[in-house]
Amino acid sequence: MEIVWQTSANPPEPQDYIFLKGKRYVRPYYFEFISHVKNRWAGKTIVDLFAHEFRGRPYEYYVCAVQSGRIQVDEQVVPVSYIVQQTQKISHFVHRHEPPVIAGNVSILHSDPDVITVFKPASIPVHPCGQYRKNTVVGILQAEHSIESLFPIHRLDRLVSGLLIFARNADKAEQFRKQIEAGLLQKEYIARVVGVFPEGEQVVDANVNYDAREGKSLVEDGGRMGNGFGGKAACTKFLRISSNGTHSVVLCKPITGRTHQIRVHLQYCGHPIANDELYLSKTVTSRSLVGTGANRASFTSMDHPPLPDSSVNNSFNAEAHDLDFIVDPMCTNCPNLPPKGYEGDEEGLWLHCVRYSGPGWSYACPLPDWAALH
Repeated sequence: MEIVWQTSANPPEPQDYIFLKGKRYVRPYYFEFISHVKNRWAGKTIVDLFAHEFRGRPYEYYVCAVQSGRIQVDEQVVPVSYIVQQTQKISHFVHRHEPPVIAGNVSILHSDPDVITVFKPASIPVHPCGQYRKNTVVGILQAEHSIESLFPIHRLDRLVSGLLIFARNADKAEQFRKQIEAGLLQKEYIARVVGVFPEGEQVVDANVNYDAREGKSLVEDGGRMGNGFGGKAACTKFLRISSNGTHSVVLCKPITGRTHQIRVHLQYCGHPIANDELYLSKTVTSRSLVGTGANRASFTSMDHPPLPDSSVNNSFNAEAHDLDFIVDPMCTNCPNLPPKGYEGDEEGLWLHCVRYSGPGWSYACPLPDWAALH
C-alpha cells in the first residue's frame, strides 16, 4: 500500500468524517508532524528524546519508528543512537487518530463579504490545537462549506457553545481588533447554574489567576481591581433570567476576558454552572494527578495521545472495528477509531455565547435546549 502523507496544507474534506452514536469522528489518516530541536533536546539520542518528552507511546514504538524511517532528522533516516543537534528538523510520520466531538452542525448564521458568524456546537475546538485538526470549527467549515482563510475575532473554550465571529479579510479583522482594544465590545453569554440565583444585577469584581498546569482558574480571595492582589483584574455582571428552584438560567456579561472567567466567577458567588465538573467543587482532583483536565486535549505538537485510562468501551470499539478505515500495524491507537483515552461520553458545558455587539453592529445566536427550564 502506498501511503500518502498529509501535512497542515491538506484541506479537510467531507469524506474525512464518520458519524457514530452521536459523535463526529475523523477517519484516521497519515500525517507528518514537524518540529525543530529545542535547546533541552540537543545532545540526546533521537529515541531517548521521544521516549522522555512524549510518553504516550512505549519506548519500543520509538525504536521501530526510527528504524523504519517514521521518525527522521532533516529528512534523513538515522540510527537509533543518533544524537540530535539544535535547530534540526524532526519529522514524525504518524497514523493520526483525532479525538471525537459531539456531532452537532456548524451552521452559518450570517454571511457577507466581510464577516461570517456561525453556531459553534459544544466540544468542538475553534481552530487546530493539540490532537485536533480536522475536528475543529475551522476544519469543518472548510470541509462542509468550502470556507477558508478566516480570521477569528474571538474564541470559545472547546466545551462552550454559541456564537463565533470570523472576519473574511485582514482589514476587517484589524477593525475588530481596534474596537476590542478600545473596550467597545459587549459580550453576552447564558449559563445554567446550581440553585436559585439572586434577583437583580449581581456584579463580581474579583481578580482571576489561571493555572496553566492545572487547566483551572482561581479567584483571589478578597481580590478587587487595583488593590495589588495576584491574578488579573476581572469583572462580570450577572442577571437571573429564570429559575425552577433547582437551577437558574443566568445572563452573563463579562467586562474583561480572562480564562474561564465566567465559570470561576459563578463558582465564587456560590452558583457554579450545573454540569461544570471543574468548578462544581473547590476540591476538584488535580489535573496533574489524573493526566487530563476540563478540556482534555492540551498535548504537544508531535501528536502523542494520553496514556490509556480505564474507561475503554469495548462494545464501541468492536463496532468501530467494522468501519472503513485503514488499520496501520505500527499505530499505537489502531484498531480503535478514537485515540486512547477518548472512548468515554462527554457533554457540552451549560455555557453558551448569545451575542456580541459593537459600534453599529450586533450578532446573535439561538439559545440551546438546556436554556428552557422545566
